Amino acid sequence: MTTSTDREQQIQKLDELIKNIDYGMFTTVDDDGSLHSYPMSRSGEINSDATLWFFTYSDSHKVTEVEHYPQVNVSFVSPEQQRFVSISGSSQVVKDRNKMRELWKPELQTWFPKGLDEPNIALLKVNITQVNYWDSISSFKPQKLSFLTTSRL
Repeated sequence: MTTSTDREQQIQKLDELIKNIDYGMFTTVDDDGSLHSYPMSRSGEINSDATLWFFTYSDSHKVTEVEHYPQVNVSFVSPEQQRFVSISGSSQVVKDRNKMRELWKPELQTWFPKGLDEPNIALLKVNITQVNYWDSISSFKPQKLSFLTTSRL
């Protein structure tokens, strides 16, 4: 079981690992079992609940995939820093307008020209369960962070 102090330290470590990496590859599972990856810009910081947020269109294929198979992976890479981060978890579609306003950033206007007035805008919430990472400090020996707690199982 993870203590709250351990969890806070792990969240802080993960935040440090992806702090300067805005885009990740969001991987879903399709009905036929195939994997699909989509470049996504993360919104907001990782909070104490160990979640990541992404804006999307609610009628996109990735939303259908998440609704059928919530297990996802998000990978972040910083070649300059020799840092590779693989985040596993479960995802869900969230249509909470207050949460969208909280997470909105002007750069998203590129993909959502009407901003928060887009009729089918939604959020993908990723509940992080495990992180594997490799960086130059660890000499490419994989390191692991686990966010499983008895309350989330």
